[in-house]
Amino acid sequence: MIARQLINNEIIPLKTSDTARQALNWMEELKVAHLPIVNNEQLLGLISEQDIYQWNNLDEVVGNHPLSLLKASVYEYQHIYDVMKLIALPGLTLIPVVDVKESYLGSITLLNLLQHLSLTFSVENPGGVIILEISENDYNLTEIANIIESNNAKILSTFIMNHTDSTRLELCLKVNKLEIGNILQTFERYGYLVKATFGNDEREEDLKGNYDSLMNFLNI
Repeated sequence: MIARQLINNEIIPLKTSDTARQALNWMEELKVAHLPIVNNEQLLGLISEQDIYQWNNLDEVVGNHPLSLLKASVYEYQHIYDVMKLIALPGLTLIPVVDVKESYLGSITLLNLLQHLSLTFSVENPGGVIILEISENDYNLTEIANIIESNNAKILSTFIMNHTDSTRLELCLKVNKLEIGNILQTFERYGYLVKATFGNDEREEDLKGNYDSLMNFLNI
């Protein structure tokens, strides 16, 4: 999935002639803390709530002030992982998307990103979750997939968490079965360390409930 496919068309960019008060009103309405400023289709940068609150006059136009975030954008062809990396570092609530000529195409909000990630990681699909702790040298996804498939299951999603200053990895696997006892036994026979599991109906409802609660909170 690329950046252009994640654009939220509800985000209307500011013009340099818009006032700081208008910017704050739109941020409140859209539930974001940043907005792009565009001049003749060219992205100038992002303005934040923090920028505005440092001004003395909310009726002054946004084009009269320097922007603290000039290059916080992604190209339309960049992958969702590039968007995640950029939006996480400065704590942004949205990321502008531009074409190769730096023309503004739209913005991706944090909420949009979370919703698309829920599809990528199969959050709403029923299934069990297995977390393995392994060394980098022992990581073999083909063998892991064979173990799961030998128990008549399939991997729905997977991601890796690295430990700082360590060669140990945590591999999170979601499979399409809630009953994962046989899979766990096979992992143990192969010498894998199972760090945590979530595999019964109650836990699955908890996971989905937590995700739904997060989405409701972000929509407040």
